[in-house]
Amino acid sequence: MTAKLAPPAGADVWLLRQPKPDDITGVLDMDELDETELQRARACRRQAGGYLYAAAHIALRRVLSSYVGEPARELVFGRGPCPCCDKQHGRPVLLNPASDLHFSLSHSSGVVLIGVAQVPIGVDVEKVPSAETARVCTQALHPDERAELAEVPECAGTSAFGRLWTRKEAFLKGLGTGLGRDLSLDYLGWESERHPEGWAVVDVPAGPRHTAAAAIGYDGAPQGPVTLRWLPMDSLYSGARADLTRKDSVLAELAA
Repeated sequence: MTAKLAPPAGADVWLLRQPKPDDITGVLDMDELDETELQRARACRRQAGGYLYAAAHIALRRVLSSYVGEPARELVFGRGPCPCCDKQHGRPVLLNPASDLHFSLSHSSGVVLIGVAQVPIGVDVEKVPSAETARVCTQALHPDERAELAEVPECAGTSAFGRLWTRKEAFLKGLGTGLGRDLSLDYLGWESERHPEGWAVVDVPAGPRHTAAAAIGYDGAPQGPVTLRWLPMDSLYSGARADLTRKDSVLAELAA
């Protein structure tokens, strides 16, 4: 890919959907992955899980390549310090080429989400959980989040929980702590004015079987648009030269 994307004024959120096996028209470019990524893809117990993991990490490399102008296979990743313990397992960082670009990756049950910004960002996508999973995990949330979920009709309960949970995970990934931070400390419920100061949290449409969110840490920086972009699966195949700068990749502008 030779065309280069300008760093987003706000945030770019890329959505990729894994096709059904019969609809796959090419072979993933596994040569772009490093040895650690290859080992993790092979270690997945289910073939579909390994395929999605590989697709997600090839997608991340190709998306970031389009911003930094370096070949996808030459990108080297690391981790920043964790805000809780200062050990190197915080937000992902790009080591080669050195870049101030922030990014986040999530994938679940056939859907991949990638966030890119010039400020801290976290994204999360999850399959809508079972009622039992929602019931158990709700107990760990902020008291006001639990109260809000208790008011949701039973028929919409799992989707509402999924929406709140992905907001929570996106924020914690943007913070750099992940689930190591107490889930009850931060409110990410329906009242956006009560969300953590300096952060914009948006719900991302990902289809009826998934919920997704992005959290952007502006912290005094100008708040730009959050743009949802489509990443076609065939852009990850060997020999593909997809132009991610195309205007028709834009699906929507998301409001915080």
